[in-house]
Amino acid sequence: MAAARVLLLLSGRRESVSFAQSVCGRLGAGAGLGPWLTYCNLQRGQLLLSDRPFLGSSARLPLQRPPFCPFAALNQQPMPPETKLPKNRGVDLGVAIILQSSDKTVLLTRRTRTLKVSPNLWVPPGGHVELDEELLDGGLRELCEETRLQLPQGQFSWVPLGLWESAYPPRLSWGLPKYHHIIVYLLVVSQESQQQLQARIQPNPSEVSAFIWLDTDVAAAVAATEDGTETPRHLSQDLPPSVLAVELEEDGRARPLALPMSTLLQTTPTTTEVKERVSTGTKFALRLWLQHLCT
Repeated sequence: MAAARVLLLLSGRRESVSFAQSVCGRLGAGAGLGPWLTYCNLQRGQLLLSDRPFLGSSARLPLQRPPFCPFAALNQQPMPPETKLPKNRGVDLGVAIILQSSDKTVLLTRRTRTLKVSPNLWVPPGGHVELDEELLDGGLRELCEETRLQLPQGQFSWVPLGLWESAYPPRLSWGLPKYHHIIVYLLVVSQESQQQLQARIQPNPSEVSAFIWLDTDVAAAVAATEDGTETPRHLSQDLPPSVLAVELEEDGRARPLALPMSTLLQTTPTTTEVKERVSTGTKFALRLWLQHLCT
């Protein structure tokens, strides 16, 4: 079995998490939607989590999963004998960068439609954390690989925002999950403006098909469209009908795109259609970003 990337500290003992287990469930998450405050130690290539303070814990972060998390559903019901889930695998570790410009906008990218995992989703730059790689280093590497953006040393600050339990496919109605990650969202605050940062962005067409900068009003509207809840949120009537984005054409050239606000407010469908939308985890991260701005 590969080296465990996510470990739990339960009753003073370190335990790995198997692929089919819900991390939130193992940490005692109840029936509510969360988030649950979790003590963390962000080590090289490994994440140690506990519901209680422990020696070496470096942060206390909100941990959340979607209301329709397939691992929560699988943990609450016996699995049929023919159920085929990956064996000898644990939970993987991912990182995503919430890049904030000096004028308080954040960057989202649209994953290309041809990707086998989460195609056509709007997400912050990020990806898999390599073994023995620090979280910030992994996030900045992914940012550079996807957008060619390199942030000069001494011209940004950063802080961890929260943790998200991610599955793909995201619903059992789509099929059994093939991927299971804990995503660490890092807020990286640049001293450069949106215009300065955008001038250096060169999207990698194999991963990114478009990008957009969200201001606080639009981010708040997107964050309010929580997937899997029955109670609709009140949305501002002052929202624009569309938001300006940048899209890559087939020849690799960039062109302006008026992205309908309705696209950004889409929720996760129950069927497997490849619908363009903002991922549920990204909405969670945007809520955390907005709360951070208020502190």
